[in-house]
Amino acid sequence: MKIIKQELQFEESLKQRLEFICEFSKVTPTFINGSIRKIEKTNLTYIEPHRVIIKNITFLVFNYSNDVYISNLYKKIKLSELEEYIKSI
Repeated sequence: MKIIKQELQFEESLKQRLEFICEFSKVTPTFINGSIRKIEKTNLTYIEPHRVIIKNITFLVFNYSNDVYISNLYKKIKLSELEEYIKSI
């Protein structure tokens, strides 16, 4: 079994919004690009979300989405609520 990994790039407007929120909150984010993982000769595909690390907390984001997931895909908030969440931690 061979796994093919293709790196995804952040959507530019999403990255700009995240940078603006972090700048306004006076924190420095670390951006890690997500990827697409495919198992060769099958139709199985996994989309790994982009990761943004802020104050040692990993936030997961997908291109073209207004949701931000906190640490895993079970807890999510709207991108517009991220600034308040950052300030509360």
